[in-house]
Amino acid sequence: MSEITDFDSLRREMAENGERPEGPARNARAEQLLTEAERLGIPLAVIEALGHQLKVYNYSSEKDKMFVPFARLLRMWDERPEDFDAYEVHSLHWVFKWMSSGMLDQPHVPLASIEKWLGEMEHRYRLAGHSERAVRGAEFSVAAHLGDIPRAERAYAAWLAADRDSMADCHACELHEQGWWQERQGHDAKALELWAPVLEGQFTCAHEPHAVLASSLVPLLRLGRTDEARAHHLRGFRLVRGMESMRGAYADHVEFCALTGNEARALELLAERPAYFTDTGQPRSRLDFLSVVTLLMERLDAVGLGERQVPGPAGRSWTARELAAHARAEALALAARFDERNSTSYVSERARARMAQSPLVERLPLGVRTARRVSAPAVPAQAPAPVAAPDLPALLAKARRMSDTLRPNAMDAWAEVSRAAAGVELDARDRAEIADHEAMDRGPEGAALFERAAELYSEAGDPGEALAARTRAAYARALAGLVDEALAAVEEPYDQVLALYAEEATGVRQTASVLMGRARIVMRRVLDADPADGGEGGGAAGASVLAEAEAAVRELLALVGGYAGDDVRIAARAAEARAMLAELAVRRGDLETAVELFGRATAAFVEAGLPWFAVEYEARLAGLAHHLGDISGAERALRAALEHGGAHLEAVGRAQLHLQLGEVLGGRGLSVEAAEHALEAAHWADEAGESRTLGAWARQQLGGFLLRQGRFAEAAEVLESALPDLNAETHGDGAVVQTQWWLGDCLSELGEHRAAAERRLQAAEIARHWPEQHDHATLAHLAAESLGAAGQPADADRAYARAGELWRSLGNVHGLVRSLRARAWLALRAEDGADAARASMADAVRECEAALGAAGADEEARQRLVAELGHTHRQFGDLLARSAAEDADDEAIRAALEDALAQVTEAVAVFASLGDDALDSRTGAELAAGWLESDLGRPDRATAHARAVLAAYDGADDEDETAQERRAEAGQMLQVMEEQRNAG
Repeated sequence: MSEITDFDSLRREMAENGERPEGPARNARAEQLLTEAERLGIPLAVIEALGHQLKVYNYSSEKDKMFVPFARLLRMWDERPEDFDAYEVHSLHWVFKWMSSGMLDQPHVPLASIEKWLGEMEHRYRLAGHSERAVRGAEFSVAAHLGDIPRAERAYAAWLAADRDSMADCHACELHEQGWWQERQGHDAKALELWAPVLEGQFTCAHEPHAVLASSLVPLLRLGRTDEARAHHLRGFRLVRGMESMRGAYADHVEFCALTGNEARALELLAERPAYFTDTGQPRSRLDFLSVVTLLMERLDAVGLGERQVPGPAGRSWTARELAAHARAEALALAARFDERNSTSYVSERARARMAQSPLVERLPLGVRTARRVSAPAVPAQAPAPVAAPDLPALLAKARRMSDTLRPNAMDAWAEVSRAAAGVELDARDRAEIADHEAMDRGPEGAALFERAAELYSEAGDPGEALAARTRAAYARALAGLVDEALAAVEEPYDQVLALYAEEATGVRQTASVLMGRARIVMRRVLDADPADGGEGGGAAGASVLAEAEAAVRELLALVGGYAGDDVRIAARAAEARAMLAELAVRRGDLETAVELFGRATAAFVEAGLPWFAVEYEARLAGLAHHLGDISGAERALRAALEHGGAHLEAVGRAQLHLQLGEVLGGRGLSVEAAEHALEAAHWADEAGESRTLGAWARQQLGGFLLRQGRFAEAAEVLESALPDLNAETHGDGAVVQTQWWLGDCLSELGEHRAAAERRLQAAEIARHWPEQHDHATLAHLAAESLGAAGQPADADRAYARAGELWRSLGNVHGLVRSLRARAWLALRAEDGADAARASMADAVRECEAALGAAGADEEARQRLVAELGHTHRQFGDLLARSAAEDADDEAIRAALEDALAQVTEAVAVFASLGDDALDSRTGAELAAGWLESDLGRPDRATAHARAVLAAYDGADDEDETAQERRAEAGQMLQVMEEQRNAG
């Protein structure tokens, strides 16, 4: 902190303090500055220090401290109004409104005092000649707080009817308040209509659109506009996160999470702001916050999570049930104080209604990483209530029916049969089927149980099914890695089933089952082998394995391929056989055939009424189509997989398909739909417990798609959420760099230049170690831009210098020249930096000219270099003109302007050599030259430049905005030159 020795140093310190984050530290500094102002003995210094103190109190959790400095200011005004300058007179009247809302915030301030204050405000505004708009707005706030609807409606109408003047709140704040009233009256659509100009950025201020974004969340949910609500949450929470004074808006975001199945995120938000539980300077916002905490905690208790540990007031640990009771009691006690002051029950009624809300959306994915959805803990084991004995024959019939039709939940049905059959005497056939399906559920560990099932099928007189069970036992061994043992084990069942089938002693289903098992085992040899051994042109061993597998599959297909019955099991065998042939085609390198065969297989599954079996192969088909450049085919296959999988897809599979489809759509430039699928992928990855792996990928992609749409705040939230989970080992350092890069772009667009520089420098540090250095150079250059925009010129210059070295090493003249130009502009901003600026820009010109001299026969590359030279001359001229404006010596100014004109004239000539391709650049330089000629007192030459521009756009399309702008500026120049001549 600088020493305060005079009024100017005091003002600098107040300005610097005003830029600090809201909170007690800023408030304490304002109090120190008032003491320093009093030491100066200058009344206006004290007035300004009091106004500064009042402002920082208003935008903090200590809003109740505003009244003392304001009372002192008002007394000073009444005693010596001549001590106030025009700005402070305006400021004094402006903060009358803050006093009105501040009194409403404090339940200990009597209602009579608030009403008296309204009268005082009206009187003083009238004396100062101000409109009554602000007064009626303040009266509306009082009436709305009291729940006096008729008075509020009258004041609302009078507020809108009164003229806007310098005392009216900004458009953004007024629209927020008007929309809030419409929403409070049940008119959600009308509220959003009023808020639209704020949400779209037409009207903004220090706290808008922050507050409007928060207020819009629940109305959007009620209207079913969930995508907008999600976007407003991501965008709006980013704005209020660091603003201590916006507890009410923060509460709106917690409420949104509680009402959309995002209770886990709501808890994370509470943990970020522990002081919000106890800060007492803004009682109304504390009431809002505690009401929402009650809503969230009672919601958790209702779903069986009352004993869950949750963030709460410091000093002890809290369960959800305990915090619910505490927050409800605190909120209702606070509401009662307002109601006692107001002589109504309105505030308590509103608080209770807010606490009692029901979820508006069961689950709204947000895209950002959070804990898995909260769920009730397992219910402790209790003695089961007496129930009727299960109907075992009915359960068996159901399980057989589901198995015969290959329903997805058939295994669950057999598990239910197994439980019901415990201790029950069953015949061999029933026991065989139960053992068979239990073995299937065990996967690679089911071989022994399959063998037992085979014995029971034999005992039941079904040799075909016994052989099928023995084949399944062999395949289980293959799955366990014992492929050679499995092949040996399957040969006897294979020979025997073919003999039985020839004798018509078993049917197609059992025979197909054995042939399928054998084919699957042989395919394991293919899948487990090194792809190079079986690929196109592979060795003899590889070719032999492929041939053996294909023979086994085609034998199966010969049996079932022409089957025309209604046994879906046989139809499924035929479809799977075609999928096997497709996989073999992949191994041979015949991808076109593979695509055709996978397509036939998936169509066969769907035709058989088994679409869920098609999903695996549709995903495979999508990958092959994408590899072959058939993007539309890949998209069709992925959409089909999602459709056919439906509710049967596991969470991780659903996440993978959505992510693949998002990537395909993003590659086609369809970023809006791509973002929707990336969002779904992130949600399902979280549900699958894959947040740190697959979920991180999905969030990274989602952030990129949002960035492409210009949704920078949402993209930044998502990318910041993804970044902690991305790492070089799992995702590759390229993904980390890309995420930092995108995040830097977002932060730059949001005006968060220091943070953007940090992200870009972190990405550059990783890329520094890559063999190819173009990304490193680009990131260093971007970091320099951010450092310059953040007001760190020395750091920016060093970063530009590093980028320039990298561009030079890469032979990239364009990057080198641009880094030199940027350094020139940075130098010009420094004290005594004009010479360094000119030298850097001159270096840029020389680099362009040298590159042109060494350019080869590539005409397109030469044209780009010529254009770069033209832009460099143009910027050199602008820089010289700017430096002339800062010189106090008339002769030096004229010399600098002549030098600037020479550079701009050279730019005109260079752009002219490029013809119509550089028309807009040439005319821009022509106009710059014209204004320089005007500054040098040569109106005739300036007029010639203006007429050249008009001639260049003769006959230009009226929709050409650049042409219209250039014409308008040329016309303005001609008018100014005519006035100069007349004056001369």
